[in-house]
Amino acid sequence: MKTPAHQTELQEALLHIKAVRGSVPTHRKQSKRVYSFSNKPFSEQLIIWNELWRNTNDFWVRLHAYFFLERHLKKDNELLEMWPVIVDWQDQVNDWPLCDALAKIYTKILVAAPDLVYPQLQQWNRDENLWKRRQSVVSLLYYSRTKKQHLSFSEVEQLISPLLADKEYYVQKGVGWALRELRNVYPQETLAWLKTHIKHVSPIAFTIAIEKLDVESVNELKRIRKG
Repeated sequence: MKTPAHQTELQEALLHIKAVRGSVPTHRKQSKRVYSFSNKPFSEQLIIWNELWRNTNDFWVRLHAYFFLERHLKKDNELLEMWPVIVDWQDQVNDWPLCDALAKIYTKILVAAPDLVYPQLQQWNRDENLWKRRQSVVSLLYYSRTKKQHLSFSEVEQLISPLLADKEYYVQKGVGWALRELRNVYPQETLAWLKTHIKHVSPIAFTIAIEKLDVESVNELKRIRKG
């Protein structure tokens, strides 16, 4: 049971967030508000934001919970502390903005604790929920330039391949994203893989996968697709 103080803190945050008018940049700015609980230890603040995410079916409230996490991505101890709390946040995702917002968090935890996160991505890769399948590939690399450590080519490819025939549009967008970022990290291996599997890559994923690829390679891949 929540304590009265806890209830008060939840209400404080809810009232502030629901009063915000504007787009994502406005909400991001307003998320920096100093609440009565902002000076509490990270673990206590995490409890409050977890309650808000889980018990408030509101996009903007959940976005502010994400903004809180986003400000705590530099310390491995905090990343490890948030993982068992937020891993189930994905259960309540039903749109791509929140899915991809969580991907930024999950991919950082993946670097800090691959033995914890990668098995979860494997599980989501086979899930009936399309947003979990999308998460399983987007979190693998997110934007590769934002990280100094990456999974092996094989570990990433093993989660991309099962989704090549997936019928969901947003899953295919995720597959294309993962392939593009994989190419940034492992250019030769990824190009060779694309030449072998390009006929099985959907048009949606293909368009994203070849972004910023040199013209000669793009033309070769198109020739293979038509052959």
